[in-house]
Amino acid sequence: MEKILSVKNLSKTFNGVRAVNNISFSVAKGEIVGLLGPNGAGKTTTIQMILGLIKPTRGTITVFGKNLETHRMEILSEVNFSSAYISLPGNLKVWENLYTFARLYGVKNYKKRVEELARFFEITPLLSKLYVRLSSGQATRVNLAKALLNSPKLLFLDEPTSSLDPDIADRVRKLLKKIQKEQALTILYTTHNMIEVEELCDRAIFIHQGKIVTEGTPKQLIKRFGLKDLNEVFIKIARKS
Repeated sequence: MEKILSVKNLSKTFNGVRAVNNISFSVAKGEIVGLLGPNGAGKTTTIQMILGLIKPTRGTITVFGKNLETHRMEILSEVNFSSAYISLPGNLKVWENLYTFARLYGVKNYKKRVEELARFFEITPLLSKLYVRLSSGQATRVNLAKALLNSPKLLFLDEPTSSLDPDIADRVRKLLKKIQKEQALTILYTTHNMIEVEELCDRAIFIHQGKIVTEGTPKQLIKRFGLKDLNEVFIKIARKS
């Protein structure tokens, strides 16, 4: 199976503290992979390195078969990112935000692309609203539309359903599965909601104290640890000294 992302012997040290410690993993085309672990485990640092926001202390990152260090701009043009903790400019209307980001990504026929995504995420009535006035559920759908503007081959999602009510969260998960199925989109997904991981992710990678401690399908991990669900697996890993 084609590898979209490959991380090999990746480490990052800040002021003598190793936040990420010699991790290696890969993500195949069309997979939704959960990058999981307690706060401070190294998930965010890992994603920031893959996005080229910070430079690894050592190790290599290959995306679409190309080295990130030497092909950064080419790679990032086909990648996107959405986080529950990053907002778009609140003083702009939704359509202004989406048009701006679409033009930054060099999207051809960007107005048509925004219309398509607005229909898909059911945000057409929100286009004329100021972003700052959106509910959390509305903002999440707008952020996801923004993250798909350039039709990315690789998408990073940081707790996209955080703070959403169960109904909206369920809709978002179903939309992501639909996109994955229709477009073979590859997603690296972080969340603390293990029920969500069991429903959405093909595979999960657990990081603790900067190291990968286990990986596999949700069912494999539950069986491996002899526990009843992935939430118990998470707790067991998080409480390891």
